[in-house]
Amino acid sequence: MLITFEGIDGAGKTTQVNLLEGYLKEKGLKVVVRREPGGTEVGEKIREILIRERVNPKAELFLLLASRSELVEEIRSFLAEGTVVILDRFVDSSVAYQGFGRGIDPSLVEKLNEFATGGLKPDVTFYLDVGVDVALERKGKAKDRFEEREFLEKVRQGYLEIARREKERFVIVDGTLPPDEVHRIVVLELEKRWMRC
Repeated sequence: MLITFEGIDGAGKTTQVNLLEGYLKEKGLKVVVRREPGGTEVGEKIREILIRERVNPKAELFLLLASRSELVEEIRSFLAEGTVVILDRFVDSSVAYQGFGRGIDPSLVEKLNEFATGGLKPDVTFYLDVGVDVALERKGKAKDRFEEREFLEKVRQGYLEIARREKERFVIVDGTLPPDEVHRIVVLELEKRWMRC
Protein backbone atom coordinates (compact mmCIF):
# COMPACT_ATOMS: atom_id res chain seq x y z
CA MET A 1 0.00 0.00 0.00
CA LEU A 2 1.21 3.50 -0.86
CA ILE A 3 0.04 6.08 1.69
CA THR A 4 0.71 9.79 1.28
CA PHE A 5 0.32 12.74 3.63
CA GLU A 6 -0.31 16.18 2.19
CA GLY A 7 -0.92 19.68 3.52
CA ILE A 8 0.57 23.14 3.63
CA ASP A 9 3.77 23.64 5.62
CA GLY A 10 2.93 23.44 9.31
CA ALA A 11 -0.08 21.13 8.90
CA GLY A 12 1.49 18.36 10.99
CA LYS A 13 2.39 15.86 8.26
CA THR A 14 5.72 14.75 9.70
CA THR A 15 4.18 14.06 13.11
CA GLN A 16 1.47 11.89 11.54
CA VAL A 17 3.94 10.07 9.28
CA ASN A 18 6.01 9.13 12.34
CA LEU A 19 2.97 8.05 14.37
CA LEU A 20 1.68 5.88 11.55
CA GLU A 21 5.07 4.31 10.92
CA GLY A 22 5.29 3.29 14.58
CA TYR A 23 1.73 1.94 14.60
CA LEU A 24 2.17 -0.18 11.46
CA LYS A 25 5.50 -1.58 12.65
CA GLU A 26 3.85 -2.58 15.94
CA LYS A 27 1.32 -4.49 13.83
CA GLY A 28 4.19 -6.43 12.28
CA LEU A 29 4.12 -4.79 8.85
CA LYS A 30 7.18 -3.89 6.81
CA VAL A 31 7.16 -0.11 6.47
CA VAL A 32 9.33 2.37 4.60
CA VAL A 33 9.05 6.16 5.01
CA ARG A 34 10.29 8.68 2.47
CA ARG A 35 9.94 12.45 2.08
CA GLU A 36 9.71 14.73 -0.89
CA PRO A 37 11.70 16.24 -2.29
CA GLY A 38 14.35 13.72 -1.30
CA GLY A 39 14.19 10.11 -0.27
CA THR A 40 17.08 9.01 -2.50
CA GLU A 41 20.70 10.12 -2.81
CA VAL A 42 19.92 12.19 -5.89
CA GLY A 43 16.67 13.45 -4.37
CA GLU A 44 18.42 14.73 -1.25
CA LYS A 45 20.89 16.68 -3.41
CA ILE A 46 17.97 18.22 -5.30
CA ARG A 47 16.34 19.06 -1.96
CA GLU A 48 19.48 20.97 -0.95
CA ILE A 49 19.39 22.96 -4.20
CA LEU A 50 15.72 23.86 -3.65
CA ILE A 51 16.39 24.94 -0.06
CA ARG A 52 19.50 27.01 -0.85
CA GLU A 53 18.76 28.48 -4.27
CA ARG A 54 15.93 30.65 -5.51
CA VAL A 55 14.87 29.24 -8.87
CA ASN A 56 12.02 30.18 -11.19
CA PRO A 57 8.75 28.20 -10.89
CA LYS A 58 9.39 26.08 -14.01
CA ALA A 59 12.89 25.12 -12.85
CA GLU A 60 11.49 24.33 -9.41
CA LEU A 61 8.92 22.00 -10.96
CA PHE A 62 11.48 20.20 -13.14
CA LEU A 63 13.80 19.67 -10.17
CA LEU A 64 10.92 18.20 -8.17
CA LEU A 65 9.99 15.93 -11.09
CA ALA A 66 13.58 14.67 -11.33
CA SER A 67 13.65 13.89 -7.62
CA ARG A 68 10.25 12.17 -7.82
CA SER A 69 11.24 10.07 -10.83
CA GLU A 70 14.24 8.70 -8.92
CA LEU A 71 12.11 7.99 -5.84
CA VAL A 72 9.36 6.19 -7.77
CA GLU A 73 11.78 3.52 -8.99
CA GLU A 74 12.58 2.72 -5.35
CA ILE A 75 8.92 2.85 -4.27
CA ARG A 76 7.88 0.34 -6.95
CA SER A 77 10.43 -2.19 -5.71
CA PHE A 78 9.25 -1.76 -2.09
CA LEU A 79 5.61 -2.21 -3.09
CA ALA A 80 6.47 -5.34 -5.08
CA GLU A 81 7.99 -6.82 -1.90
CA GLY A 82 4.77 -6.18 0.04
CA THR A 83 6.14 -3.22 1.98
CA VAL A 84 3.87 -0.38 3.06
CA VAL A 85 5.31 2.90 1.78
CA ILE A 86 4.47 6.16 3.55
CA LEU A 87 5.34 9.40 1.78
CA ASP A 88 5.56 12.86 3.29
CA ARG A 89 4.33 14.64 0.10
CA PHE A 90 3.97 13.30 -3.44
CA VAL A 91 2.39 14.38 -6.75
CA ASP A 92 -0.43 16.37 -5.13
CA SER A 93 2.14 18.71 -3.58
CA SER A 94 3.40 19.71 -7.02
CA VAL A 95 -0.12 20.29 -8.30
CA ALA A 96 -0.96 22.40 -5.24
CA TYR A 97 2.34 24.31 -4.86
CA GLN A 98 3.67 24.68 -8.39
CA GLY A 99 0.26 24.55 -10.07
CA PHE A 100 -2.19 26.49 -7.93
CA GLY A 101 0.45 28.33 -5.89
CA ARG A 102 3.05 29.31 -8.50
CA GLY A 103 0.57 29.68 -11.36
CA ILE A 104 1.67 26.87 -13.68
CA ASP A 105 -1.34 25.24 -15.35
CA PRO A 106 -2.35 22.48 -12.86
CA SER A 107 -3.37 20.12 -15.68
CA LEU A 108 0.13 20.48 -17.19
CA VAL A 109 1.69 19.78 -13.78
CA GLU A 110 -0.45 16.64 -13.55
CA LYS A 111 0.62 15.47 -17.04
CA LEU A 112 4.31 16.02 -16.31
CA ASN A 113 3.94 14.10 -13.05
CA GLU A 114 2.18 11.28 -14.87
CA PHE A 115 5.26 10.98 -17.07
CA ALA A 116 7.72 11.27 -14.15
CA THR A 117 5.94 8.64 -12.03
CA GLY A 118 4.84 6.28 -14.79
CA GLY A 119 1.29 6.75 -13.49
CA LEU A 120 1.97 5.58 -9.92
CA LYS A 121 -0.81 6.82 -7.63
CA PRO A 122 -1.25 6.53 -3.86
CA ASP A 123 -3.82 4.09 -2.52
CA VAL A 124 -4.89 6.74 -0.02
CA THR A 125 -3.92 10.35 0.63
CA PHE A 126 -4.46 12.03 3.99
CA TYR A 127 -4.80 15.78 3.56
CA LEU A 128 -4.27 17.58 6.88
CA ASP A 129 -6.21 20.80 6.55
CA VAL A 130 -5.25 23.83 8.61
CA GLY A 131 -5.78 27.54 8.02
CA VAL A 132 -2.83 29.61 6.85
CA ASP A 133 -2.61 31.58 10.12
CA VAL A 134 -2.41 28.34 12.11
CA ALA A 135 0.28 26.98 9.78
CA LEU A 136 2.39 30.15 9.99
CA GLU A 137 2.04 30.25 13.77
CA ARG A 138 3.19 26.64 14.03
CA LYS A 139 6.18 27.42 11.81
CA GLY A 140 7.01 30.41 14.01
CA LYS A 141 6.63 32.89 11.17
CA ALA A 142 5.11 36.36 11.42
CA LYS A 143 1.46 36.52 10.42
CA ASP A 144 1.92 39.79 8.54
CA ARG A 145 4.01 38.30 5.72
CA PHE A 146 1.34 38.97 3.13
CA GLU A 147 3.18 37.41 0.19
CA GLU A 148 3.61 34.09 1.97
CA ARG A 149 0.06 34.16 3.35
CA GLU A 150 -1.36 34.80 -0.11
CA PHE A 151 0.76 32.02 -1.64
CA LEU A 152 -0.18 29.47 1.04
CA GLU A 153 -3.86 30.36 0.70
CA LYS A 154 -3.65 29.54 -3.03
CA VAL A 155 -1.91 26.27 -2.18
CA ARG A 156 -4.55 25.38 0.41
CA GLN A 157 -7.38 26.12 -2.01
CA GLY A 158 -5.54 24.00 -4.59
CA TYR A 159 -5.42 21.05 -2.22
CA LEU A 160 -9.14 21.40 -1.49
CA GLU A 161 -9.85 21.44 -5.23
CA ILE A 162 -7.77 18.28 -5.74
CA ALA A 163 -9.61 16.64 -2.83
CA ARG A 164 -12.98 17.44 -4.44
CA ARG A 165 -11.87 15.76 -7.67
CA GLU A 166 -10.22 12.77 -5.98
CA LYS A 167 -12.89 11.91 -3.39
CA GLU A 168 -12.15 8.18 -3.36
CA ARG A 169 -8.44 8.63 -2.66
CA PHE A 170 -8.40 11.78 -0.53
CA VAL A 171 -9.29 11.84 3.15
CA ILE A 172 -9.55 15.36 4.54
CA VAL A 173 -8.61 15.50 8.23
CA ASP A 174 -8.88 18.56 10.47
CA GLY A 175 -5.22 19.27 11.17
CA THR A 176 -6.07 21.49 14.14
CA LEU A 177 -7.20 18.46 16.16
CA PRO A 178 -4.74 17.06 18.75
CA PRO A 179 -2.12 14.82 17.07
CA ASP A 180 -3.41 11.67 18.81
CA GLU A 181 -6.92 12.34 17.50
CA VAL A 182 -5.65 12.89 13.95
CA HIS A 183 -3.70 9.62 14.23
CA ARG A 184 -6.84 7.80 15.43
CA ILE A 185 -8.78 9.05 12.37
CA VAL A 186 -5.95 7.95 10.05
CA VAL A 187 -5.82 4.46 11.57
CA LEU A 188 -9.61 4.01 11.43
CA GLU A 189 -9.66 5.02 7.76
CA LEU A 190 -6.83 2.63 6.90
CA GLU A 191 -8.53 -0.23 8.72
CA LYS A 192 -11.74 0.41 6.74
CA ARG A 193 -9.80 0.36 3.48
CA TRP A 194 -7.87 -2.80 4.35
CA MET A 195 -11.14 -4.56 5.20
CA ARG A 196 -12.37 -3.79 1.66
CA CYS A 197 -9.34 -5.53 0.12
